[in-house]
Amino acid sequence: MPIYHKLGDFPQKRHIQFEKPDGGLYYEQLFGTEGFNGHSSLLYHVHRPTQVKEITKSYSVEPKIAIGKNIKSLLLKGFELQPADDFLESRKDMLVNRDCIIGLAAPKKSLRSYFYKNADADEMIFIHKGSGKLRTMMGNIDFEYGDYLIIPRGMIYQIDFNTEENRLFYVESYAPFYTPKRYKNESGQHLEHSPFCERDFKLPTEIETYDEKGDFLIKIKKEGMMHEVVYATHPFDVIGWDGYNFPYAFSIHNFEPITGRVHLPPPIHQTFETSTFVVCSFVPRLYDYHPKSIPAPYNHSNIDSDEVLYYVDGDFMSRNNIEQGHITLHPKGIPHGPAPGAMERSIGHAETKELAVMVDTFRPLMVTEAAMGIDDGQYYKSWVEE
Repeated sequence: MPIYHKLGDFPQKRHIQFEKPDGGLYYEQLFGTEGFNGHSSLLYHVHRPTQVKEITKSYSVEPKIAIGKNIKSLLLKGFELQPADDFLESRKDMLVNRDCIIGLAAPKKSLRSYFYKNADADEMIFIHKGSGKLRTMMGNIDFEYGDYLIIPRGMIYQIDFNTEENRLFYVESYAPFYTPKRYKNESGQHLEHSPFCERDFKLPTEIETYDEKGDFLIKIKKEGMMHEVVYATHPFDVIGWDGYNFPYAFSIHNFEPITGRVHLPPPIHQTFETSTFVVCSFVPRLYDYHPKSIPAPYNHSNIDSDEVLYYVDGDFMSRNNIEQGHITLHPKGIPHGPAPGAMERSIGHAETKELAVMVDTFRPLMVTEAAMGIDDGQYYKSWVEE
C-alpha cells in the first residue's frame, strides 16, 4: 500500500525498548513482504506473537481440478452457488493456476468462532452483496456493496456481516497487490491522470487490543493445507503500529472512468496489478463520442492472457443473456468479442450503466469441479450466428 499509516501507540524510534505502563516491554514484530525489500509495518504486541500451544488438525483444501488444460469459453452462474454458514466453508475455488485462485463465496454467518490467516496469498475480496466489518490485528474496516478488500498475506482476521445475504468474489494472489505503476510518481503518489487517488482508500481504524490468555484457534492456510493452530494469547493484542503494509478497502464506485472518441483498450480500466495478473473495474461511463464510433469492444485475440469477467450490475452491452453473479472465462488461444447483434445494438448509445470486475491472468487457468457444477455448458457456442 503506497500510503504511510499509523494507529495506536508506538515508540519514536524503531527497535528500541517500548515500556508498558505497569512494567515490562511490548513485543515488536516486523510485518513485511518480499523479504526485507517490500512494504512493511512494525507492530507492537502486548504478548509475544509466537506462542503456539498446539496444532490440532491439518487437512487438504486444494481445489479439485476438472479441466487442467482448457480451450473452452465458459459461463459460470455464480448465484447458483449455495450459501453456507461458515465463512471458509462457503468459499469455493473456481479457476486456478500457480499464481492465483479465483473463487466465489456466499457466507451466511460472521466469522467469530476462530481467526483466519492466509499464509500463502494476498486476498482481494470484492463485496457484491452484503456489508459489515473486516476485523484484523491492525484495525477494522467497514465495508459495503462495491468494495474491494485487500488483505495482505499473513494478516490475522475475522469478518462480521450485517445480514445473511452475502455474495463475494475473491482472488488469492501469490504475489502482492499494487495499484498500477503508471498511475504513480517515483514516491508512489497517485498522479493527476490516475482514475483514483489516496483519498479514495478506506484505511484501518479502531484498533482492538485484547490482553487475554487462553486457547485461541487460528486456521492457517499454507501450501494447499489448512492447519488449525491454538495460540496462547488473543491474536488481536496489538497496541499500535505504523508502516506501509496493512489491509485497506477501495470502492469500485470511486473508480473514475477514462473515455475517448473511439473505443479504448481494457488497460484504461485497470485498478490493481500483480506480477502475474491485473484487475480491472468496468464502471458506468460515457461511450465513445466519435460520430462513427462503435461503443461495443472490437474482437480481440487472447494470445497472452486468460480473461475472467465477473458481472456485478447494470446492462452488459457486449454480451447476451448475462445476469448478476455470472462469470465468463475467455481462455488464451482463441479470439472473443461482442455477442451476435451486440455491436450493432451499441451504435448510437451515449452511456452504459454496467458494473463488472475483470481479472486477466498471464498464465492459463485450470477449471475446478466446483466451477463445472455451475457451468451453463453452452456459452462457448454463443458467437455462432443463427
